[in-house]
Amino acid sequence: MGLLDRLLDLVKKRETPGLSVDAPGLKIVAEAFDPAVADSAVLASSPGWVSTAPAVLRHHLLLPPDRLEEAASILAQDGYELREQTDSGDPARVLAVRVQVLDALHCAQERSRMAGLAQRLGGDALGWDAQQPEPTA
Repeated sequence: MGLLDRLLDLVKKRETPGLSVDAPGLKIVAEAFDPAVADSAVLASSPGWVSTAPAVLRHHLLLPPDRLEEAASILAQDGYELREQTDSGDPARVLAVRVQVLDALHCAQERSRMAGLAQRLGGDALGWDAQQPEPTA
C-alpha cells in the first residue's frame, strides 16, 4: 500500500466516526474465505452490504503466538487492531479489525497484504468478513 493510499484511508476513516468495531447490532454482510473468488464478486453478491456506509472489516488470521506482538505493531500502523479469538491454540486465531468504507479494490489490496504479513510471520490468512449495523426500521 502506497503513501497516497494510506493517506486516503486515513481521510476515509475520519469521515466515518459513527461506527466502532464494538458497535452493537453488527451483522456480517459480506465474507470472503475462498481465494479463488474475487472480492468484487463477493461484494456484488452481498445483498446486505451498503456500499456507501462504513463497515467493520475483519481479517481472520492464524499466527504463531510468539509473533502476535509483532503483528499487532505492524497492523496498528494502518489503523488495525489485533484481537485474539477465544479458542487460543498454536497457531493463534486472531482478527485484524478496523472501520472503513468497503470497495473491491481496497478489499483485494488488504487481503493480499494480510496474506503477505501472515506468511512472513509463519502463519496463514484465512479470509475476511465485513460487518455493518442492522438497518433500523
